[in-house]
Amino acid sequence: MTDDEAVELTSELEDLAQAVADQSATFLLALREIALEGDRATAVPLLLLEVSQLLFAGARLGVQVDFVPREEFEPDAGPDPDLDLMRERLAVLLEGVDDFTEVFDPYIDPPELVSSRLSDDLADIASSVAHGLQHYRAGSTEEALWWWQFSYVSSWGAEASASLRALQSVIAHDRLDAGEIGEIEAARVAAAQDI
Repeated sequence: MTDDEAVELTSELEDLAQAVADQSATFLLALREIALEGDRATAVPLLLLEVSQLLFAGARLGVQVDFVPREEFEPDAGPDPDLDLMRERLAVLLEGVDDFTEVFDPYIDPPELVSSRLSDDLADIASSVAHGLQHYRAGSTEEALWWWQFSYVSSWGAEASASLRALQSVIAHDRLDAGEIGEIEAARVAAAQDI
């Protein structure tokens, strides 16, 4: 890469990087606290809020021109955080509503349905934003912006959108009369009401 291909780091982009770093740090802290507290009554609403706020940061990255890092190879940002314990705690916390089905790509005909888990998706999202945050904290703002944007477009944006829809559905089932539904759906609604 030449310096001409890289996006100039303006004060607006520095502000964007700071905002995404702040939201990433907030998301990571909140996710850990929700998993540690293990409060089923507040977990889903809090997760809905945190995922929504992170998606706003991601949308801001998605509308930017493509960030191109100055270096051909990604600098070492240090070891990735171990999120397995958090993933396991979330799986226990979300038991009964952890598994969900989503449309993988709404533009493929016929649409492809895939099974997913909130606990897995949330931990994957956390891993992606944490990696960008490591670059940011190491002083590699351009690399952080590139990583956050790339990973938003390629993975965590879709995972967060699907998670948001699943979390919103749990809340909707909890608050609205679901009427007559099948056995599997009734079990999910019961789990949502427990939360």
